[in-house]
Amino acid sequence: MDEIAFGTDGWRATLDVFTTPRLRMVAQAVADYLAEEGRDGEPVAVGYDARESSRGFAEAVADVLAENGHDVLLPPRDTPTPLVAYGIVDRDLAGAVVITASHNPPEYNGVKFIPSDGAPALPEVTEAVEANLREPVEADGERGSIEEVDFAEPHFEHAIERLDPDLEGVTVVYDAMHGSGRGVTDVLLERAGADVIRQRCETDPEFGGTPPEPSRDNLQGLALAVDEHDADLGVANDGDADRVAVVTPERGHLDENVFFAAVYDYLLESDAGPAVRTVSTTFLVDRIAEAHGEEVVETPVGFKWVAAAMGERDALMGGEESGGFSIRGHIREKDGVLMGLLAATVESEEPLDDRADRLRETFGDFVQDKVSIDCPDDRKDAVVRELADRLPDDVAGKRVERVNDADGFKVLLEDGSWLLVRPSGTEPKMRVYAEAGSDERVAELLDAGRDLVAPLV
Repeated sequence: MDEIAFGTDGWRATLDVFTTPRLRMVAQAVADYLAEEGRDGEPVAVGYDARESSRGFAEAVADVLAENGHDVLLPPRDTPTPLVAYGIVDRDLAGAVVITASHNPPEYNGVKFIPSDGAPALPEVTEAVEANLREPVEADGERGSIEEVDFAEPHFEHAIERLDPDLEGVTVVYDAMHGSGRGVTDVLLERAGADVIRQRCETDPEFGGTPPEPSRDNLQGLALAVDEHDADLGVANDGDADRVAVVTPERGHLDENVFFAAVYDYLLESDAGPAVRTVSTTFLVDRIAEAHGEEVVETPVGFKWVAAAMGERDALMGGEESGGFSIRGHIREKDGVLMGLLAATVESEEPLDDRADRLRETFGDFVQDKVSIDCPDDRKDAVVRELADRLPDDVAGKRVERVNDADGFKVLLEDGSWLLVRPSGTEPKMRVYAEAGSDERVAELLDAGRDLVAPLV
């Protein structure tokens, strides 16, 4: 039981720790939590990603939930997390358990609980689930059923209705990275009229030897394919397809911060509303919002905080620099499938490269980068505490104007640049982020961040 701990987005661990007996304890804890919430016996979904172990783990969870009287809806194949989340709302389910380690290497797996609103579970929910951890018991009452259902078609219909795309004449190279987006995001793009060229859309539990993380380094093949096929766009998803990455003909990998800004700019052409972003996400979004008379809400890192603020402020769009986004009129869960379709829709109206150029000309350059510093999990809190006493008055030659301590420390400097230091919620690392008007300035800030953090680790 001591090995089970819910972090930023559920519990993830290597397979020597992430075992069926422990997972069955989590499933029992979810059943107990639902009973406490008055949803005892209501239908639930159990989703899973493309990892070799995931289907078996999902069946173990389904068995415990059914033993507790819940009818369980189980997809016939690995399914993107956002499709399961949408299914919760579409079918009025009590919630869902999803087996996924997202972008982690194949030796990992994980589990997350999604409540009845289809949005990520907030800490009070995951803490309540953790407090219920116990061995599964044979529950009183009738055992629930386990039924295989398709979560894709309702999501497709909703996505098409929400975005009304016309992708005739748009060519997209889609890279599933051997994850759950294969046969889903590409099919949705085709349904909207796009010509789709597929990459890494075969089943491979080893993900081709590369973790299903859609980073710049891991998408070089996608960039080459966009060039080779003279495509308009490249789209990639991570392992469970809740995140999106985009490749353009001119830029190659399009920084997720720029993608956020470009999509928000597009949405504001026909709609209105604030944006929600994490502390690690670009101020370019703020400049666009200000130009349209809108506001921006800043949250700690973690899409659960973005989702909560989106609900509170009726936000038009919410997102984070790691590639997780959602929009008004959809579930408040990051959805790389919907965002892949939205990226192509934006491209069909005006090339993303042209839009990004126009935003740069209007608002100036915003360059962002980050580095990670190894840090044991049991040292993270101490590093943050010690850093509070060591924050300088100047960073990389510029005066500190303000410090935001909502998530670690975000130091805002007099030249408009910023430096953020925070503990990772998923790995034994401290993260250091910086944003400024040039690559050189960002490099200076990251060096200053390393110098601040490294001695404390």
